[in-house]
Amino acid sequence: MAESLLNLDSIDDAIAILGSKDANIKKVEKEFGVCAVCRGTEIKVTGEEEAVDGASRAISAMLELWRSKAVLDEHALDYCISLARSGDETRVSELTGDFILLTAKGRPVRPKTLGQKAYIDAIRNNTIVFGVGPAGTGKTYLAVAMAVRAFKAHEISRIILTRPAVEAGEKLGFLPGDLQNKVDPYLRPLYDGLFEMLGPETYQKLQEKGVIEVAPLAYMRGRTLDDSFIILDEAQNTTPEQMKMFLTRMGMNSKVVVNGDITQIDLADKSRSGLNEATAILKNIEGIACVRLSDKDVVRHRLVQEIVRAYEKAGAKKQTLSRARGHR
Repeated sequence: MAESLLNLDSIDDAIAILGSKDANIKKVEKEFGVCAVCRGTEIKVTGEEEAVDGASRAISAMLELWRSKAVLDEHALDYCISLARSGDETRVSELTGDFILLTAKGRPVRPKTLGQKAYIDAIRNNTIVFGVGPAGTGKTYLAVAMAVRAFKAHEISRIILTRPAVEAGEKLGFLPGDLQNKVDPYLRPLYDGLFEMLGPETYQKLQEKGVIEVAPLAYMRGRTLDDSFIILDEAQNTTPEQMKMFLTRMGMNSKVVVNGDITQIDLADKSRSGLNEATAILKNIEGIACVRLSDKDVVRHRLVQEIVRAYEKAGAKKQTLSRARGHR
């Protein structure tokens, strides 16, 4: 039986680590199979040596996040446990020091996972960035945050957000209104991010001035986009021709972020995704980076992460069965 003592700085630290009705510390106990008892500002962890070591490192990571003013919600707790299991808990400090901006309601926006941190760093350090990963990894949200930050810092003068209006089971023609009304539902995630970062009133004013433009990908043809931060969302649904057209719109002093999830291709011919082709062709060009996010970077509800993993396992099983049939 091993034992570890963790000393906290204050009762507030202890309350945060324990969580509401001791939910946080109970989860750590369950995940590592240990017993954790808090007395004042001291937490004693007992159990098998390896389990005690892992639980202690998870608690240390939780404490680091808490002291950086981050919220110790369910996702943060799960991520600290995941980092402790992989021996990367000390890297949590890389997240605590990175701040992007405050939302219109004063909430700080910062990367919540190491994958998101790599994505943000890539945007800072490259002219074109491909963000590839499953739903819920914050690709669009963080890209919009970086665009708003660049605008507020006067690094660019326009924010342009676009995505292909590819149908996923419903026909555009059946939607009410003119063309703009028909494509607006496809652009809603981009609107949502801008509303949160800027507030509806500021967004409306900037859009009226032409500073912010949200439009379907088809509207990009024939343009040269100078001094702009350009985001292409749902890029897995572009054809190779559309992707080439889009990337060649970039003008001077502009930055481009291309996001997509290659597991959610809605094209009739899934093998012709412009995102897949572009990441393969452009991977060795200086100034272009590709960041691949995984289920570990999902920051939505816990079940989203489980859903992503389940589909990945099912996909891998299908490929294995397909290869087995092919060898017969």
